[in-house]
Formats: sequence, C-alpha cells, structure tokens
Amino acid sequence: MADDCVFCKIMKREINADIVYEDDAVVAFKDINPAAPVHILILPRKHIPTLLDMEKDDEALMGHLHSVANEIARAFELDKKGYRTVINCGSDAGQIVFHLHLHLLGGRPLLQTIANGRGA
Repeated sequence: MADDCVFCKIMKREINADIVYEDDAVVAFKDINPAAPVHILILPRKHIPTLLDMEKDDEALMGHLHSVANEIARAFELDKKGYRTVINCGSDAGQIVFHLHLHLLGGRPLLQTIANGRGA
C-alpha cells in the first residue's frame, strides 16, 4: 500500500467509505461522485498505480476484479438490464486516483461514448 494513496487509506480504514464488498484481494465501495445510480469502485488491495503497471502475475487478480464486479452487479440487480465496467489508465483517460480500479456503473441507460458514439 502507498502511504499517500486515498484508496489505500480507505482500505486501512483511515478514510470512511461505503464499502459494499471486500475479501483478501479486493475492496469495493460506492463512488462519492457517482456517474450513475449505481457506481461502485472495485480495486485490488495491492497498490498498482495504473493498468500499465500491472505485471504478468497480476492476471488472476484482474480476473478476480471482474468476477467481483459480476457478483456486485447481481447484488444491485444490474444483471437484469445490464451494466458497464471501465478502467481508466492515465490522466488523459480520466484517471484521478493512481491506484488501479474498475468502475461498475448501472441503474439507468448509459449513453454510448465509445469512439464514434455508436458503441461496440
């Protein structure tokens, strides 16, 4: 964990957060500035600054982040109509906190924002 990382401080319970899931490898909590009715951040306990900093031995951890996203999506009933997951990598992509995290968004129709506006 990094001493100056806000997400590491949340995991150490130095900063309050509405935690919705945790296990030995990941923690998930509600985003304080939600972009959708359900906006959960899912992050590894291991401090990895960006997706580019992920190492080969982190592959299972990345898969676990997505499995947890599915579990949380079901718990919030997002599996009924769908949801989006996003990982921003770097400041130009919108990453504000440099601790790798997956955004789980849902609860309303989400605008198409991929490349040409038509989605993928």
